[in-house]
Amino acid sequence: MPKPAISTTPYANQWDWNLLKLVIRRCREKGAKKKVADSTGTSLSGSDLLLKSLVLKRIFERDVLDADDKHVGVLLPPTVPAAVTNVALSLGKRVAINLNYTVSDQIVNACIEQAGIKKIITSSKAMEKFGLKPNAKLVFLEEMKEKATQLDKVTSLINAKFMPQFLLHRMLGLNDCKPDDLITIIFTSGSTGNPKGVPLTFHNVASNIQGFNEFIRVLDSDNFLGVLPFFHSFGFTVTLWGALTLPSSAAYHFNPLEPRQIAKLVETNQSTVLLGTPTFVRSYARRIEPEQFKSIQVVVVGAEKMPLDLFDIFEERFGVRPVEGYGATETSPVACVNLPPSRATTPDPKSGLREGSVGKPIPGVSVRVVSLDDGSVINTNETGMVQISGPNIMSGYLKQPELTAKVLKDGWYTTGDVGHIDDDGFVFITGRLSRFSKIGGEMVPHIQVEEAITQIVGDNEGALTVAVSSVPDEKKGERLIVLHTEISTTPSEITKKLREMGLPNLFIPAEDCFIKVDAIPILGTGKLDLRGLQQMAKEKAGS
Repeated sequence: MPKPAISTTPYANQWDWNLLKLVIRRCREKGAKKKVADSTGTSLSGSDLLLKSLVLKRIFERDVLDADDKHVGVLLPPTVPAAVTNVALSLGKRVAINLNYTVSDQIVNACIEQAGIKKIITSSKAMEKFGLKPNAKLVFLEEMKEKATQLDKVTSLINAKFMPQFLLHRMLGLNDCKPDDLITIIFTSGSTGNPKGVPLTFHNVASNIQGFNEFIRVLDSDNFLGVLPFFHSFGFTVTLWGALTLPSSAAYHFNPLEPRQIAKLVETNQSTVLLGTPTFVRSYARRIEPEQFKSIQVVVVGAEKMPLDLFDIFEERFGVRPVEGYGATETSPVACVNLPPSRATTPDPKSGLREGSVGKPIPGVSVRVVSLDDGSVINTNETGMVQISGPNIMSGYLKQPELTAKVLKDGWYTTGDVGHIDDDGFVFITGRLSRFSKIGGEMVPHIQVEEAITQIVGDNEGALTVAVSSVPDEKKGERLIVLHTEISTTPSEITKKLREMGLPNLFIPAEDCFIKVDAIPILGTGKLDLRGLQQMAKEKAGS
């Protein structure tokens, strides 16, 4: 009997949406133990993190921010100062908006205008490195130290260490917070177009953290390796607010593609939870010694499809097998995750894991698959459009009601991803709708072709070697274009092997459609830059 393609995981526990009360509680519980650290050598205990956040909040309120500065930009890499800044702004009832420092001035300023940002918290060192010219007043953290008075320090010390929590909550006005108050606006990666502002509430982010926690079961001894920037929804929700409001700690590094520094950070902080993209994880497997990663217990990979060979490569080197998760900025971001066997409580530790899938929905979230033709819910194991519903779903894009109406209907968010749900409720993503070409009337998935070619040519020391796009074609509608860096296999050999692998003829690119490039375009978040890829394909194919 066919089953509808709907997968739901109910909550096992009640959850608390007030992240500000939670961060105060966790900082006090941590006390003198380390709560946050980074690769510059900076480290703060729970008590010190709360103290510094309260001091900085006072300085912001008195000397920096006006009453109408509700939305405040942050241009800082993932570091201890960035964590303190985010907490200080939130305690002051401001919406901290972490801006992407890997994009152009034009895109940054478009985000600033969309969000109504007048002031940006940054540092002089960061701005030198970023080379950006934002259209907003810059406030440098270095200058805040000079503004801290003795009264700021003493008052904050008393509040942080000695004031009863219920009085501290009242003094800070935290009892007046509402679940639907904004905690941030995250701008989408722009992999398929211009970045869109995604307002996320306390309700969105808290439900996501605690749903994720029910699967992963974060421990007091856990240390999150925070290499994803805070302008990335996963970095913001999981490695910033998740690490701060759960019993865990975090260790940050500003560049996810610096294995040597990351290895030192993991060793120093005995990091146990690693979150990243396949690109980052492959780089670590190539360049980090097993001894340096011996503390790692959980590895969750997302943002891009995980190549099958990478599971084996990582496990053989470090003794931990990665699991895949899935989400989007619009889902705060986690929607599904496989259960790492090391955290399973069932007799069969692999019962919550199905390799090749992105796992089951986290508690509170529902996933369904609908027909690409009429939008009706289809059956399990049938391929269609993936939709998500739950407390983690955004209310809509910032100032873009028409775009919102396209993706949100009756509480269901249309992801743009194509996939299916199996009979046990595991979700499989086969590609983005934008990563299909219609050739001769048939839908050809770029990712499947990409994976097959990568299997033939191998990778280049962890770097992305091959990416598939398409350009218009008068006869067939579209034709596949394969952009690749230096490879030793010829197009003739590749196409021959693709046929031997059983790929349909429509899935096999023509030999003259293989084009060598210096590098595959990648976004600062580690995701493939689909817009840049398509533009490059058109330029190269045209020339």
